[in-house]
Amino acid sequence: MELKSNVPPGPIEEKWSRHKFQMKLVNPANKRKYSVIVVGSGLAGGSAAATLSELGYRVACFCYQDSPRRAHSIAAQGGINAAKNYQNDGDSIYRLFYDTVKGGDFRAREGNVHRLAEVSVNIIDQCVAQGVPFAREYGGTLANRSFGGAQVSRTFYARGQTGQQLLLGAYQALQKQVGLGGVTMYPRHEMLELVVVDDRTRGIVTRDLETGKIESFAADAVVLCTGGYGNVFYLATYAKGCNATAIWRAYKKGAAFGNPCFTQIHPTCIPVTGDHQSKLTLMSESLRNDGRIWVPKEKGDTRPPGQIPEDQRDYYLERKYPSFGNLSPRDISSRAAKEACDEGRGVGKSGQGVYLDFADAISRLGVDTIRERYGNLFDMYERITDEDPYKVPMRIYPATHYTMGGLWVDYNLMSTIPGLFVCGEANFSDHGANRLGASALMQGLADGYFIIPYTIGNYLASSKPGAVPASHPAFKDAEATVTDRLKKLLSIQGHRTVDTFHRTLGKIMWDYCGMARNEQGLKTALEKIPALREEFWQDVRVLGDDGEVNQSLEKAGRVADFLELGELLCLDALERNESCGAHFREEYQTEDGEAARDDENFCHVAAWEYAGEGNRPVRHIEPLVFEFLPLQTRSYK
Repeated sequence: MELKSNVPPGPIEEKWSRHKFQMKLVNPANKRKYSVIVVGSGLAGGSAAATLSELGYRVACFCYQDSPRRAHSIAAQGGINAAKNYQNDGDSIYRLFYDTVKGGDFRAREGNVHRLAEVSVNIIDQCVAQGVPFAREYGGTLANRSFGGAQVSRTFYARGQTGQQLLLGAYQALQKQVGLGGVTMYPRHEMLELVVVDDRTRGIVTRDLETGKIESFAADAVVLCTGGYGNVFYLATYAKGCNATAIWRAYKKGAAFGNPCFTQIHPTCIPVTGDHQSKLTLMSESLRNDGRIWVPKEKGDTRPPGQIPEDQRDYYLERKYPSFGNLSPRDISSRAAKEACDEGRGVGKSGQGVYLDFADAISRLGVDTIRERYGNLFDMYERITDEDPYKVPMRIYPATHYTMGGLWVDYNLMSTIPGLFVCGEANFSDHGANRLGASALMQGLADGYFIIPYTIGNYLASSKPGAVPASHPAFKDAEATVTDRLKKLLSIQGHRTVDTFHRTLGKIMWDYCGMARNEQGLKTALEKIPALREEFWQDVRVLGDDGEVNQSLEKAGRVADFLELGELLCLDALERNESCGAHFREEYQTEDGEAARDDENFCHVAAWEYAGEGNRPVRHIEPLVFEFLPLQTRSYK
């Protein structure tokens, strides 16, 4: 397998514009001859499907929800970055580029990241034109706030519902094309296999989640926009339905998997309360603009927060990272919270929590201002915890939130399988070892609205339309593979539910491959996961049959994939003998406890190639070259 990044040469500011001019085009009259499948209908998928249809391609869009409006993009809260510099505080495209590369601890491609920063300014104009109700200043101009890892205000927001409002904008554009006949929408369909003929992507096989029907769909190109794989940890801020099946099917058909161990832990999550929980709820990073994070200075101090005097509080982020304070990047903030709790200074019944306190902000700005900025988030917190954050500090603790790893793609967002493109969180491309807050929405919309329409045309211009129909034997073989897998899951009739296996896997992953990792723990996980997977295939119990709505069967297939992906994730973490960003190996840290990178041996992307059932996957590398931002030790102090 050869990893060609295809990043164009030339000055960083000109790479994308030159590349767009040099790419091949499809004549407008010929576009209707080409068909494109888009899997996923969130921000990346919805924007890609709508834009490709507007260009004239015939688009089929698939989602497993009953409506694109239920895509998990709707859950994003705090905002979307863009280098508009409306605040006149020193922001620029180059500064956003710098902050993103630095935030990812120099483990992302310069070319991809600068393009993302360039395109960001267009995204806001696009969304405003669609009617997205961004917050505005009194005079009517768009408002901005700060997010972690930046010293400027570049985050556009719609209270704490930014993802929902952006998704509704993309959804309207998508539904317009559905109404015009350019997009055929397939809700309640789950992709279960990728079809490759003569080393080119030719289509997918899906299961209708209402009827159980297995069906093939052919196309000239396939775009995967299916999100991240963080639910491998079981307890996460993802929706319960989020899964890795689509990208895992692609991986097993030859698509390289890039940096699977780069998984983000978000510092601002409502803490776990017991084994009864099946998911966690995020509190937006935007809250750290006005909330101050602290723990008692003394171990075991269980007094209510209001009874702890100011001089007995440790505002540890402000103390350790004075330049960025409470807006330090997510990986650093998460580890600092874990460190405080490990010292015995955590709060709450479990001791696994820290305070996020708004008393100073309320005193300075007033309750009405705080309610205007964060009211829906405060209401959500109170409904879940029965505590009023206007009166007592929120309690938060880190949790799995995002995956920077994903299918490897080149500069054109194409995987190692020609014709298979990957957008948004499903690819590995833009965030390196740690994603800055408010950059996920930016990447999803950048990929869908402004990048894939150019790059997919460049690919299609060199191929004949409709070369392989769905009647090709490869599709029948793929359908048979899917059917056999489903029947095998139903036939086991063991004693344990799917959820118990998922919960057990999640605990293994969190304990040995979570916020902190070490060699012995990873080796332990690599012994436990294969044993758990073997037990799963011998003792799982899946109720119902495959000819009806069967959520137990859906979950079983997804958990079976997580049991394989979890092993790859741990293997990647074991092989990367350094600490960088969210990948923190305890053996590799500086004297003051910060991540210690090894640029000499690990300044590269690790891309894993599937080598067959039972065989160790092959690790390939793509060297990272930093021509415009010299490698430097990341510091937020």
